[in-house]
Amino acid sequence: MIAMQHPPDGTGLIAHDSWLTPYADSLRHRYARYKQVRAEIIAQEQCSLADFALGHRRFGFNAGNHNGVNGVWYREWAPNANGLSLIGDFNGWDQSRHVMTRDSFGVWSVFVPDSAGSAANPIESGCVKVRVFTLKGASDRLPAYVQRVLFDADGTNARGVVQLASSYQWVHNCPPCPAAPRIYEAHVGMSSEQGRIATFDDFRTTVLPRVVGGGYNTIQFMAVQEHPYYGSFGYHVSNFFAVSSRFGTPDDFRRLVDAVHGAGVRVVMDLVHSHSVKNTVEGLNGFDGTDHQYFHAGPKGQHPAWDSLLFDYSKREVQRFLLSNIRYWLDEFRVDGFRFDGVTSMMYQHHGLGQGFSSYDDYLRWNIDEDALTYLQLANEVTHTLRPDATCIAEDVSGMVGLCRPLEEGGIGFNFRLAMGLPDYWIGLLRERRDEDWKMDEIFSTLANRRHMEAHISYCESHDQALVGDKTIAFWLMDKEMYWHMNKGGRNATIDRGIALHKLIRLLTFAVGGEGYLNFMGNEFGHPEWIDFPRAGNNWSFHYCRRQWSLADNPELRYQGLAVFDAALQALDENHQILSAAPAEKLLVHEEDKLLVLRRGQLIFAFNLHPDRSRVGVMAPLYGSINAGDPVKIILNTDAVEFGGFGSILENTSYTVDANGADRSVSIYLPARTAQVLRVGK
Repeated sequence: MIAMQHPPDGTGLIAHDSWLTPYADSLRHRYARYKQVRAEIIAQEQCSLADFALGHRRFGFNAGNHNGVNGVWYREWAPNANGLSLIGDFNGWDQSRHVMTRDSFGVWSVFVPDSAGSAANPIESGCVKVRVFTLKGASDRLPAYVQRVLFDADGTNARGVVQLASSYQWVHNCPPCPAAPRIYEAHVGMSSEQGRIATFDDFRTTVLPRVVGGGYNTIQFMAVQEHPYYGSFGYHVSNFFAVSSRFGTPDDFRRLVDAVHGAGVRVVMDLVHSHSVKNTVEGLNGFDGTDHQYFHAGPKGQHPAWDSLLFDYSKREVQRFLLSNIRYWLDEFRVDGFRFDGVTSMMYQHHGLGQGFSSYDDYLRWNIDEDALTYLQLANEVTHTLRPDATCIAEDVSGMVGLCRPLEEGGIGFNFRLAMGLPDYWIGLLRERRDEDWKMDEIFSTLANRRHMEAHISYCESHDQALVGDKTIAFWLMDKEMYWHMNKGGRNATIDRGIALHKLIRLLTFAVGGEGYLNFMGNEFGHPEWIDFPRAGNNWSFHYCRRQWSLADNPELRYQGLAVFDAALQALDENHQILSAAPAEKLLVHEEDKLLVLRRGQLIFAFNLHPDRSRVGVMAPLYGSINAGDPVKIILNTDAVEFGGFGSILENTSYTVDANGADRSVSIYLPARTAQVLRVGK
């Protein structure tokens, strides 16, 4: 196969979208900025971009020697500080013993020989901080590149721990990249049924088997980077190179990743480079006495909605810090890719707040944060240079042009975009309209509406829709009835409706919405209620910050049927490659009867969303070289008893192809609020 040749100026995107032709100059400019910054880094640093992303091997703590003496080097970039001293258990917290020296680039360093600490307090095992002297006075800070942070039980008194080379012995190789990611989004801390913060080891032994049994091929771990406030869901990161100490040690996380890989599942990690916590004790804020070391100065450096700080992506040391952070997680923990958080906020000066994105001007001419966009291109290059098979997912609601196209075309280089409009659409339908009023063509069109040749991860709901203040789809559908009527021994109209629509919404999204799929842990079985982290407003309760796995395990409850259906949904892709197939093709729509028939790959999906009208003789159009009389097999029926349905169709029911002149179709029985997935042939 001959590789496609792209124009060398970043206008290759026009070949996929002719509406971009008037924006050729904007595309050239975007691509030229990326190439220029890349070239400047390589020339000034005298190394490749991948080697530039080795800042963690120079900054922070690293084993080394000085004048033939073994020890530990500590380096810190603080260009506006007046002085730095390393303090810790190893030197009795005496600021006079390890005073750091500054070079012409604002980098401070000190060498600590192995003999500096006592046998009881070597630098590698004790706690450390750096005392920073500025015009505002002295403050004790955590090193910017610190790789482990400890807190007291109440979350205060943060202090760093020197982490040198890990002795962990990896057992398993990283699994190959699947044709399509089926992602299980997980938060380790809230993954226990008990009212506590779960650990990496807890997840490895209790939740990982559920993920594997459910048929997912990728786990997306949220909140891995250290964050001082548990209730931030890991978004207000303070220490970018540190594994969250709430969940365990760095080696505990390595052990978890290794076990996930051993199960044939890949690991995607939520990476927060879009902003940083304001904290000065734990974070980077005001490290060298200014507000503009890592961040933009003044109001430009303040996120108006997130109460956080915004990086200045134009600065070389910020680029080094963040690109090195990418390489650190890839090299040290063998993650298989990243979900880049807050990409919309990064790419636009308005951060996407209150914007409709109705014109290509919004993507290419107005209010673009060019430095951030260039950083994202560099980040994707580094990631895919180190791991060509890495999965990079952009959390973007805007639909930025070329976000998920290759860099050489003029794209930003991501593999997938989260289809963030889909859960908003479903929640809007559930909140505002009876399902009797849903429009079949509107549903299909909304699910199918995405940029041509840019891959998307579809989902009905993620953690965002489950957080306090919103409700899960199950709770929107069934609400308080879930407390009393989920027993298999009885029937309740609200529960029957909710379970039927829960499955239909998922199957529709899976079949039409994207080239990958995501589910937040517990939502596969209709986890009730919301997520509310311990806080003052709930008396620091864990009641809503856990996962009630026993609901899905209880054979007397109807949650189990939803869990079994979700596993069948994942198997549908595993066996028939639905997600990696061409986009869905609409075959039949009947608004009055709430019928929708579509094709994806080699399968036919027939939906009846009418609340009470079952249909005999639905004529589903077929395709290809098909003969009258060929068998048509039902390979998934949402109404099956094992899925919590009524079992209106016998388990081994099959159909045959009808002939109508040159056309081919199949006449099927489709009960109300059910769907069938059909395959032609034996």
